[in-house]
Amino acid sequence: MTTKPKARKFRIKRSTPTASAATEETVRRAVPQASEPPAQTPPPAPQGPGRVADQLRQQTARPQQAAPQPQARTGEVSSAAQVAGETDIDAIRREGLTGRQLRMARRVAQKHNLAPTSDFDAVRLLREAGIDPFQRSNMLELVVPPAGGEHREGAPPEMLGQLTPTQAGAGRVKLPQTIPAGRETLPSTEISPAERRAREITEIQRDISRRRRKKMGLLLVRLAFFVMMPTLLAGYYFYAIATPMYATESDFLIISNEGSGGTSPFGGILPPQFSTGPDAIAVQGYLQSKDAMIRLNNDAGFKDHFTQEWIDPIQRLTPDPTNEEAFKLYKKNVKIGYDPTEGMIRMEVVAADPNVATDYARNLISYASERINNISQGQRDDGMRDAIIAFDKAKQDRLEAQEKLIRLKNENGADPEAVIAAYRAQITNYETLLIEKELELAALLDNSRPNQAKVDGARGDTRRLKATLLTLNNRLNLPGADGLSLAQQAVAQQLAQADLANADANLQLANGSMEQARTEANRQVRYLNVAVEPVASEEPSYPRSFENTILAFLIFAGIYLMISLTASILREQVTS
Repeated sequence: MTTKPKARKFRIKRSTPTASAATEETVRRAVPQASEPPAQTPPPAPQGPGRVADQLRQQTARPQQAAPQPQARTGEVSSAAQVAGETDIDAIRREGLTGRQLRMARRVAQKHNLAPTSDFDAVRLLREAGIDPFQRSNMLELVVPPAGGEHREGAPPEMLGQLTPTQAGAGRVKLPQTIPAGRETLPSTEISPAERRAREITEIQRDISRRRRKKMGLLLVRLAFFVMMPTLLAGYYFYAIATPMYATESDFLIISNEGSGGTSPFGGILPPQFSTGPDAIAVQGYLQSKDAMIRLNNDAGFKDHFTQEWIDPIQRLTPDPTNEEAFKLYKKNVKIGYDPTEGMIRMEVVAADPNVATDYARNLISYASERINNISQGQRDDGMRDAIIAFDKAKQDRLEAQEKLIRLKNENGADPEAVIAAYRAQITNYETLLIEKELELAALLDNSRPNQAKVDGARGDTRRLKATLLTLNNRLNLPGADGLSLAQQAVAQQLAQADLANADANLQLANGSMEQARTEANRQVRYLNVAVEPVASEEPSYPRSFENTILAFLIFAGIYLMISLTASILREQVTS
């Protein structure tokens, strides 16, 4: 948007008196004077560019009528319009216009969509259109057009070119006018519908803005009351009232003295921290239990420390606190974490005195060491008891096997195996003699005329030997007076001896297991290795004033937001 300058004269180049007089005379002839009274001016008739040009030509040609007429010449004759244009251009050239005026005339002509062939032709065309290119209003209209209001950048420039010469050029010099006497000049009380509508819209907009300001003010009041004020109170407590607390940190892990994997098929594959995972979890649970708190109170005076008067009321216990109240504060001030990937247990103990926090941490580590060693004590006792029971049973079985073997030997009277061996030796000898007698008898019978006495003797010996062998075999295989044969007695005695040997082996194994269980029961199988010793801190760790204040702000803001949303939803449901 551009603003029309208010300077009446600017960049007006002085010209020679002759050129200025000629210019003023030409302008006076071309543009009607505004100082003439309106009564003497005839009513304007519709004029076109051609009529204005004719008037200009007539005014230009009047001084030349007194000159002698030139003689007629032969040759090419131009049209009247061409001759008039050339005459007008010659007259304009004789006016002595400056180069700046001519360039300004060309710009004005281009602004009014005219097509001049030269700067003088631009002056001519503008004068034919009833426009004075050298009037100040026309110079300023290069920036702001006067017809119909302000001309903004990008607006069509044809608006002024479409006006008639009378509208565009005749009324440019505006002088003070008088007001007719019969005209009413007071403002009317009647308002047009458009103005009334504009006024109502303005009032509605003002009312909407007033309501918005009111709602915004109420919103700011609610935020200040429900969010900012509690946040300021919380920040004041954390910065000015809260007692500084000192934290002591320590790290420890559990090491097993048993086999890496035990009877598990994955014992050699899993890392050692997974084998002690249950023990670490058990220690973590014990240190966060009420039992550890009561023991710490008995040994180091946990309740007495947090009931001192110089601790702020929020962190201080009542003068005679119960175990439940002390346990709530204990869980808040003793934080224990376990990392299963590393097998490390991290403990943080908070107290109002750094030395007291260090003592608490060391006592808790000692409690954990005792607890971790006692976790597997029941398992070791059960192993020892089972080993003793197995050893006693093995001894009883061996005693029974010995008694059975002795009873069999007493019943048999002799060793059945020895008797069987003696009988087998006799049977072998008699079988050998029987074979010899049978051969001798066969040799005698092979003679055509054998000796009958020798044959009968050989047959008698063979018969006696067979009878003896039959007797020996019966003694060996047939049962005796007790109903058992020698073979059965020998087998029973062998089984009794085998049972006795098995009982001896079992007794030896049971004795070894019992000795191993006794060794495991008497030694420590879990060790608590402290990686980071507790050290007293020199600066307080709590409260974290800035972080806690920001957290309080977020909490109060969230509560207010939830309540506001709930109230708006309920209001909408009720009104609908």
